[in-house]
Amino acid sequence: MLKKRDVADCHALFELLVDPAVFPFVRQKAYSYDEFVFLTKQTIEAEERGELISRTIVDEWGSPIGTINLFDISNNSGFLGTWIGKPYFGKGYNKIAKDAFFDELFFTCDIQTVFMRIRKENVRSYMAASKLPYCTIANEFRRDVYDQINANGDVYNLFQIEKDQYHLHLMRTEQEEVLEIKEA
Repeated sequence: MLKKRDVADCHALFELLVDPAVFPFVRQKAYSYDEFVFLTKQTIEAEERGELISRTIVDEWGSPIGTINLFDISNNSGFLGTWIGKPYFGKGYNKIAKDAFFDELFFTCDIQTVFMRIRKENVRSYMAASKLPYCTIANEFRRDVYDQINANGDVYNLFQIEKDQYHLHLMRTEQEEVLEIKEA
């Protein structure tokens, strides 16, 4: 479902990125294929320096369909940035990709908190975040971060995923699966 970023995936990803249903909502905007290749190379280098973590989301056949990233890593936390190409909307890839990425972040990379800033007009992303049982809207109780991301106007909602909440979700899910097997 996830793989390390590779310049070889740029052509397929760029075609998905420039779709008007996707482009306005991505953090790293590229206005040409060459610019996208350059940004991808910069992303790979930034990951090598420990500044971010970036993966390509692939479908069942290994075709690139989007990216998932943790930006601005500081104090064992960072900001999530995810986009998936329009042909793959509503097919469950977002949740699968996030679960795989969170497993890596929380249990391999020692990340404790993942923040998501979602534009208030981005209803699709807001609804996707709201469906995650381990995700909390944090506009009020993380007011410092909320004010920081909205310094230039009230643009974003703030969500957060804590390692403990995510781990608790995994344990509950495993327990429910064991009970279902016993009942069957």
